[in-house]
Amino acid sequence: MIQDIYPHIYHNEYTPHEPNPEDIVLHYKDNTVFVKKEEQNISFLKFSEVVSVYPKAKETFIYLFSIDKVSYYLIPELPEALFSNYHFENNRLFRTARPKDLAFAGITGWQLFTWYSEHKFCGKCGSPMKSDKKERMLHCPNCNTIEYPKICPAVITAVRNGNKLLLSKYAGREYVHYALIAGFTEIGETIEETVKREVMEEVGLKVKNLHFYKSQPWSFSGTLLFGFFCDLDGEDTISLDEEELSMAVWMERENIPDDPEQISLTREMMTVFKNEEDKKYC
Repeated sequence: MIQDIYPHIYHNEYTPHEPNPEDIVLHYKDNTVFVKKEEQNISFLKFSEVVSVYPKAKETFIYLFSIDKVSYYLIPELPEALFSNYHFENNRLFRTARPKDLAFAGITGWQLFTWYSEHKFCGKCGSPMKSDKKERMLHCPNCNTIEYPKICPAVITAVRNGNKLLLSKYAGREYVHYALIAGFTEIGETIEETVKREVMEEVGLKVKNLHFYKSQPWSFSGTLLFGFFCDLDGEDTISLDEEELSMAVWMERENIPDDPEQISLTREMMTVFKNEEDKKYC
């Protein structure tokens, strides 16, 4: 999956420090990233490249995280025209970009960029927020409101019906491949209750025998995904929520498509079922 970058090691401890020349600079606008791209291969600016033409970067950088011994920094403002080999690309490129550790860094950095961008001012009193020096946290010096990065829990649900798996496609999304039933957890709801509710809401089916499979951070939507295998409970007639899904179908194991990207929990669970490895989650 996208976070599986072994032998590289991701360090999310908040340890801000002065950048080294070889450390990496991440720069974004909305849903795009400033990157050098050659086919699937990507690279980011190094801190030495940036400060050589933009010394002000030393005043504006924000420490994000490290991978191995390389630290990654967010720089909100950058004179992009000075870096002719770099361009803005939609963050969807991280689904297929290589090397994988840079793709993971790029989308994780984008999640933090979004959080910083959306919390420049206090939501309670409107004062400018300040970064904390010990934690990855923003605080309001006026009313003491504290903000931490938000992570939204959601479920990925593989519904089995004997030798068939329930596959769906989203309505009105750019992603057009097969997926599993998914949805965000609501206030006051357990993850297991989310599974049952989302399946009922989206396809009108009941499920039983819920078994947790695996979790995944999914920075494209600021989500922590919880994957479950479960079994159909009762009738298998699908009642489609057309606002959420464009289609849903019961598909035999052998017909489930392969997973060339190998980045998402959804597609991994589909492959597990295709290969009959899901039987341990019964």
